[in-house]
Amino acid sequence: MKFSPGLAALLLALSPIPADSVAAASQVSVSTPASASASASDSTLVPASTGRGTPRAGPVPALDWSWPLSPRPAVLRAFDPPDRPWLSGHRGVDIAAAHDRAPLISPAAGTVSFVGTVVDRPVITIDHGNGLRSSFEPVASSFTAGSAVAEGDVLGQVQAGHCGPGPPCLHWGVRRGEDYVNPLAFVMDLRPSVLLQPLDAGP
Repeated sequence: MKFSPGLAALLLALSPIPADSVAAASQVSVSTPASASASASDSTLVPASTGRGTPRAGPVPALDWSWPLSPRPAVLRAFDPPDRPWLSGHRGVDIAAAHDRAPLISPAAGTVSFVGTVVDRPVITIDHGNGLRSSFEPVASSFTAGSAVAEGDVLGQVQAGHCGPGPPCLHWGVRRGEDYVNPLAFVMDLRPSVLLQPLDAGP
């Protein structure tokens, strides 16, 4: 499918696709989103949905974070923020722990900003700088607020109970300022797939 120069310019302005991929937009066809598994280091921008009443908060840097559980966990419940802040939704992701008391690994360097109980669950929050904070629950941790952590440090142990009587799981939420963003955007490439038309070889 070919685009007019005007439409190509509009796509360049609005698309989260890097500019070098849209430079020849008249030759680009965009498909529906595909399952993504590439590392975040493969991208420069990723979409970011929020849970503060706006469907999009704009692109966030695709930092090369690590998964907070090892081996790479299955996603049990996806990020599903509400359309309005006061509505119900899922402002993070639930990921499967390999076993009860599985070690929680810091996905990026930062400073512990909170350790304590929220409602009835033990929570730890890491401030990664640049307005980004990760929160994890339920996690038992011996850290205290103000402690510096490096990527890969063990922050605590995942506790049972968040996913009911089934296998233990971890709830991971990420905020940018006051906006909730998709944690998977920091460990996976969530951009839509782009299909390029074959070059015309000529007669």
